[in-house]
Amino acid sequence: MHALKEIVRVVVPGGALIDLRPLCDRWPVEVAWSDGFLEAGRVTDLEESLAADRAANKATFDADASGVLHRERDEYFPFFYYWDTAKEMQDYIAQNWEDVISVEDDVWAKLRSLWTTANADARARLRMKMLITRYRVRE
Repeated sequence: MHALKEIVRVVVPGGALIDLRPLCDRWPVEVAWSDGFLEAGRVTDLEESLAADRAANKATFDADASGVLHRERDEYFPFFYYWDTAKEMQDYIAQNWEDVISVEDDVWAKLRSLWTTANADARARLRMKMLITRYRVRE
């Protein structure tokens, strides 16, 4: 909430605030190619990332309820990460997102199996759920 208060403090009254962030939602792990995809499984959201989502949601809800911000519009949309191989995906997640998500061994095995038997242009893919919300700072 402290960061949100500081942001609101520096935005001019009547100005816009955009909240753009991924939401934990057991993102699908997929193999995708030019005209299709198959799901290998889903990631496991770790408690720390779920707690961060809850805290951000509470802070923006409280700011809206208290009259500091006015929620004008929000939407959800997918955001895709692609890797050339399942191994590249696994290495990337281990190096960059180990504190956010985990992927079970059976999902990795299924992803590798799907990738090796898919079309030549197949790539490993993670489909994240994104939230974008526009707020107006109250005058």
